Amino acid sequence: LQWFSGNIGFHHIHHLSPRIPNYNLERCHKADPMFQEVKPITLFSSLRSLSLRLWDEQLGRLVGYRHMRQVRKERAQK
Repeated sequence: LQWFSGNIGFHHIHHLSPRIPNYNLERCHKADPMFQEVKPITLFSSLRSLSLRLWDEQLGRLVGYRHMRQVRKERAQK
C-alpha cells in the first residue's frame, strides 16, 4: 500500500526536500529524531480526515460541519 500511494504518509518530508525520492521518504523519517514526533498518515486516518472541512482557531485543529453545528447550538442556548 505504501508503494501504491507513493509513501504519502511521509509526504511532509518531500516538502522539506523535494529531491528525496518517494522510496526513501520512510527511511529519512526514521533516520532523523525530529520526525519521530510527526505521526505518519495511515489509510484509516486519511479516511477519517475526509469529513474535516473547517479550521477551529480556538481548538487549533480541523473540525467537521457536525462539530460546528454543535458549537452553534450550544452558543444559541446561552
